[in-house]
Amino acid sequence: MADTIKNRLAALGVTLPAAPAPAANYVPFAQSGKLILTSGQLPLDQGKLVATGLLGRELDVAAGKEAAKYCAINVLAQLQAATGDLEKIARLVKITVFVASTPDFTEQHLVANGASDFLVEVLGEAGKHARAAVGTASLPLNAPVEVEAISELA
Repeated sequence: MADTIKNRLAALGVTLPAAPAPAANYVPFAQSGKLILTSGQLPLDQGKLVATGLLGRELDVAAGKEAAKYCAINVLAQLQAATGDLEKIARLVKITVFVASTPDFTEQHLVANGASDFLVEVLGEAGKHARAAVGTASLPLNAPVEVEAISELA
């Protein structure tokens, strides 16, 4: 079996959903030259949040990492919609992971690993990226995590 993004997703048991539609007045992705920037993606599975609440109160790090993984799946769905073929992605340049958390929660970086680890596993060397993990008081729809990405086309 060829080592492709599609095959790596299949090996992980992941089927990309249709790219989620914007929830307000914005576009789900924008292209500038060879860069594609995704809007923030929530941890949706079949149109529903996989978790809600704050890290450090309703959710622990493991639940946050799982939510971040679902955000990353939706980032890939947006990139698939933008390119028509994920193999056109030369590299993932940067992701920003927003973590809704209590003021004393300091493990945003560990939650962000849920997205980072998944993206590297799926995209291989092209998935290694710069990253920011940011704590925030709340996110839309009471989502615990939101991820945006910048990718470069081949």
